[in-house]
Amino acid sequence: MLHTKDGPFTGTPPTYGYDADRAEEQRRHHDILPYIDDSPSSSPYLSSKSRSSRDTLSSGSLESAKSAELDLEKGLEMRKWVLSGILASEETYLSHLEALLLPMKPLKAAATTSQPVLTVQQIETIFFKVPELYEIHKEFYDGLLPRVQQWSHHQRVGDLFQKQASQLGVYRAFVDNYELAVETAEKCCQANTQFAEISENLKVRSTKECKDQTAKYSLETLLYKPVDRVTRSTLVLHDLLKHTPSSHPDHPLLQDALRISQNFLSSINEESTPRRQSMTVKKGENRQLLKDSFMVELVEGARKLRHVFLFTDLLLCAKLKKQIGGKSQQYDCKWYIPLSDLTFQAAEETEPLSIPQVPDEELDAIKIKISSLRSEIQREKRANKGSKVIDRLRKKLSEQESLLLLTSPNMALRVHNRNGKSYMFLISSDYERAEWKDMIREQQKKCFKTFSLTSMELQMLTNSCVKLQTVHHIPLTINKEEDESPGLHGFLNVIIHSASGLKQSLNLYCTLEVDSFGFFVNKAKTRVYRYTTEPKWNEEFEIELEGSQTLRLLCYEKSYNKTKTNKEDVESTDRIIGKGQIPLDPQMLQGKDWQRTVIPMNGIEVKLSMKFTSREFSLKRMPSCKQAGVFGVKISTVTKRERSKVPYIVRQCLEEIERRGMEEVGIYRVSGVATDIQALKNAFDTNNKDVSVMMSEMDVNAIAGTLKLYFRELPEPLFTDELYPNFTGGIALSDSVAKESCMLNLLLSLPEPNLVTFLFLLDHLKRVAEKEGINKMSLHNLATVFGPTLLRPAEKDSKIPTNPTQPITMGDSWSLEVMSQVQVLLYFLQLETIPTPDSKRQSILFSTEV
Repeated sequence: MLHTKDGPFTGTPPTYGYDADRAEEQRRHHDILPYIDDSPSSSPYLSSKSRSSRDTLSSGSLESAKSAELDLEKGLEMRKWVLSGILASEETYLSHLEALLLPMKPLKAAATTSQPVLTVQQIETIFFKVPELYEIHKEFYDGLLPRVQQWSHHQRVGDLFQKQASQLGVYRAFVDNYELAVETAEKCCQANTQFAEISENLKVRSTKECKDQTAKYSLETLLYKPVDRVTRSTLVLHDLLKHTPSSHPDHPLLQDALRISQNFLSSINEESTPRRQSMTVKKGENRQLLKDSFMVELVEGARKLRHVFLFTDLLLCAKLKKQIGGKSQQYDCKWYIPLSDLTFQAAEETEPLSIPQVPDEELDAIKIKISSLRSEIQREKRANKGSKVIDRLRKKLSEQESLLLLTSPNMALRVHNRNGKSYMFLISSDYERAEWKDMIREQQKKCFKTFSLTSMELQMLTNSCVKLQTVHHIPLTINKEEDESPGLHGFLNVIIHSASGLKQSLNLYCTLEVDSFGFFVNKAKTRVYRYTTEPKWNEEFEIELEGSQTLRLLCYEKSYNKTKTNKEDVESTDRIIGKGQIPLDPQMLQGKDWQRTVIPMNGIEVKLSMKFTSREFSLKRMPSCKQAGVFGVKISTVTKRERSKVPYIVRQCLEEIERRGMEEVGIYRVSGVATDIQALKNAFDTNNKDVSVMMSEMDVNAIAGTLKLYFRELPEPLFTDELYPNFTGGIALSDSVAKESCMLNLLLSLPEPNLVTFLFLLDHLKRVAEKEGINKMSLHNLATVFGPTLLRPAEKDSKIPTNPTQPITMGDSWSLEVMSQVQVLLYFLQLETIPTPDSKRQSILFSTEV
C-alpha cells in the first residue's frame, strides 16, 4: 500500500500488489530521496564536505558558529542534488508521456477515414488528459532546468512547485477516468489486432547518454505512470523542504505546495475507499495453494531467505518469524503481486544486473564445516553421548547449511508488478526457475482482473500459509528423516546419446543438474548440435555426487541473436524446450555395467547411459599392464624412457591448449567427448607419430580431458603417497610463516620428475587464470579440477572406510579430504614465486628438453 504524510493512498486503480519494505520506506520518507537516481552521499565532494564539517566540531562559540555555517552550506548543497534528481526524474516521466502521445495523432487521423483503428470517442477516453499533463510537466521542466544549471545557494524554485501543485486538478480528472481508460484499451486490443500491436510496443526514448536508444513499454504500463507519479508528489516536496532552510524565500512557497498536495491526496483517499473494498476476491471463488518453496530474495544487495507461495490468483513472498517461547510457526508477508499484474521482463530494465557473488573459497569453507560437523555427529551417536552434545552440534550444522543455502544461488528470477516495482529471487537450478515460470504463466491464462487485498484479508491469507504449506522445512540435510536415503557419494558417468521426437530443426544442447548439499546445481553441458531434428551428441561426463538422489536433464534451443540481451543471465536467452528428471536409484546403479535409460519431456525423448562408481572404488589408481605405454605408468619410468624432464604427453597437451584453448570458456572444467579422449590415449600409449595432427583437429576440451586422465591414471599421485599426509597436514597449519616453510620444503622433497612436471603445469595453470575474464577459470576453479587429480592417494593410503553401510560418514570424510587436496594446490597457485635451491633450479631451466 502506498503511503503519504496523511495516510494510505488507495485511489483508482488500487495498489498493484503489496510491498512491506516499500510501505515501511515510505513511512520513513523524510529520511530518503526517492527522486534521486544517484545517491548524493556517493559524491566525493559531498563526502569531503561532511568530513570537514565533522573535523571542525570543537568547544567554543567560534567553532560552533563555523560548524553551523558548514552544516547550512552542506544542506544547501544537498538541495541542489535533490533538485538534480527531480530534474532527471521529470525527464524520464516526460519521455513516458511522449511515448503515450506518439500514437495519438495517427490514430486521430485514421479515425476520420473509412478504415479507422479506433473511434474518436475511444481515443479521447484512452488518452484523456495526457496532453494536458505533458504540457504541465514540460513547462515545469523547462522552468527548472536553467535555474539548476545556473545554481547558487540563493536560487529560487518554490514558485515552480507552487504552480505545479495548483494544477493537480488535471490529475484528479485523469485518476477518475483511469479505470475506464484501461478497460477501453483492453477491449480495443481484443477487437483490433493493429491496435493490440501498437499498444504492446510503445517506444520510450532513453534519457541517458545514448539519446538514440529506445525501450518498449505497453500502453497499460504507461497509463499507470501518472497515477504512480501523483501519489509520490508529497514525498518530493518533503525532501526538498528538509534541505531548504526556514529563512530561505522558497520555504513558505514549498510549504504551500505541500499543503495543496496533501489535501489533494486526502480527498482522493476518501472518495476511493468504498470503490476499493468492492474489488476484492469475488464470492464463490476459491483461492488455492499451487506451489510453495524456500527461496533466496535479493533485497538491496543483501540475500534474504523467504518462503514463497503461489496461489491460484497471486504470488506471495513471506518471511518466517522467529519462534519465541514455544509459539507456533508464523509468517510475515513481505509483498504480494496479483498474477494478472505479474510480468517476468520489464521493458525499462536498461541497467546491468548485478548479483553479489560469494567467492568459491568461502563456499568451500562452509562445506568443510558442514562435513566436519556431520562426521562429529556420527561419532557422538556411535559413542552414545548425551543428547545435549548432539543437539548443540545439530544447531551448528543447521546454521552452516542455512548459510550455504543462502550464499550459493546465483541465477536470477525477476518478477515485476504493474507499477514497475521489481523483485529478484536467486535460484541455483534452471530447472526450478523454469518450473516456477511455467506454472505462473499457465495460471495467468485464467487470471484477468486485478485486485487489492485489505490489510485484514492479507493478514488472514498470510496466517493460512502455516496450514497450507507443503514444504515444511528449509531444504537442509539436518531436516531429513532418520530413515531417509542419504543419497549417493561417488562418481556418476553419464553419456548423453541423442534426442528424438522434435518437430522442427533446431540448434540444441543439454545440461545436467544433480542435488548436492540439499539443493540442485548445474554439473555439465553438451556442445550445441546445429540445426537438426535428431541431435546425436554421444558425449560422456563424469559428475561428482555428494549425497545426490536425483538427476535432472534440460534441453535448450541455442539463441544466436546477438541483439537480444537478457539481464537475468546469459543462458536465459536460450529457450528451454524440454526438461525431465530421474531418481538415482542405488539398487539400479550398483552394478559395474552401463545402464541405458530414456528421459521423456514434452514429446521429446533423450537417450542416455549411466554408470556409478562409489567412493571406495573411485579411489583406486590402477597400474598399467603394459609398461611400454604412458597411461598408468610411473612418471619416473616415462621420463627415463623418453630422456626428458617432463613427459611428452604433458608437453604436447599444454602446448596445444596454450596455442588455442586459453580463451575457451570452462577449459579443464568442461568435459571433452569420451571417444576423442580414448583415441588420444591410445595414440600416446602406442607412440603414434600422427598424434600432433590428431590433436590439431580435435576439440580442445578433449585435449584437456586427456591431460587430466593421464594424471588421474598415474599409479601414484604426482605429490606421492608418501608425502600426501604431510601436505594435508601442512595446509592446516594456522601460522602463515610456518605453513609456507613447511609447504615449500615438502614440495622440494618431491622426486625430480614429479617436481619439474608440477612446476611446468603450475606455470601453465597460472597463465590460464590470467584470462579468467574470458575463460571463467579462476585459480580456485583450476585447483578444484586438478587438486584431487594431482594429490588423491592410492587406495591403500586413503583414510576412507570401505564399508558401504556407512555412506554418510564415507561421504563426509571424502568431502573433507577432497577439499584439503584443493586447498594444497590452491596454496601453490597463489604463491607469487616458488624459490628453489640451485641444484633444482638448474634442472627446471631445462625442464622441457628431450
